[in-house]
Amino acid sequence: MSDTHRKDRIEDKLILSWKNPNNNQRIPIGRLKFRDEYYSFQYTKGALNEKDFRPFESMKNLERIYESKELFPLFKNRLLQKSRPEYQDYLKWLNVKTKSMHPMEELALTGGVRATDSFELFPLPINENGYYRVKFFSRGIRHLAKSYNQRVEGLGENRKLYLMRDIQNQLDSYALVLRTDNPIELVGYCPSFYTKDFNHLIENNGTDNIFLRVIKNNLDAPSQLKLLCEFKTKWSEGFTPFDSEDFQVIVIDTSADE
Repeated sequence: MSDTHRKDRIEDKLILSWKNPNNNQRIPIGRLKFRDEYYSFQYTKGALNEKDFRPFESMKNLERIYESKELFPLFKNRLLQKSRPEYQDYLKWLNVKTKSMHPMEELALTGGVRATDSFELFPLPINENGYYRVKFFSRGIRHLAKSYNQRVEGLGENRKLYLMRDIQNQLDSYALVLRTDNPIELVGYCPSFYTKDFNHLIENNGTDNIFLRVIKNNLDAPSQLKLLCEFKTKWSEGFTPFDSEDFQVIVIDTSADE
């Protein structure tokens, strides 16, 4: 993907979230955007509403839009260096067909997760010709029972998956488990960041109009990059992704077509 990929691609807008260590709740605290060859970052109202969050040292002003020709160090440090020997395997795990990828594409697929902090990025879904489509890696695979892990390893490309509500989940009341059919076995969780939207779309569109499949199964990858999935359904009338106040930007970017 070139730096001039069209402006409405899903990778152009990413939500930065932070997990509060005091209650394990994940809060949206910022938006990273790439447009017209420039990166911009601005805080969302989640950063204002979460009393435990502290602004980044290089971005202390919550009411400012930061812009840069280069990707901000906060996010650049979350990319895998192309010089690393595992880089080509990494591209294969992410289902990238080219020899490299745009930083926003990489951050959208991996979340830019690091073991040293609690930040993670998520793509802001867009209406793609009347459809809501999200790619994500199955969560929690390493915590599954051995028999379920064996089932994960046997899942092939385009294998249909199903959703199951986890109504007693103490961390996410919207939690959705990924499962197989015949026999029914658990193969992970949907990312909690999407589960509220997924539940709303299921209610709006009906279970028969929800499509969930395996895009790629990486047997040689770390568990967090093992099972790449896709959720797809109609973009129902009046639906707005991530519609709570915490996702709203503090300062309106008048140059954007939000």
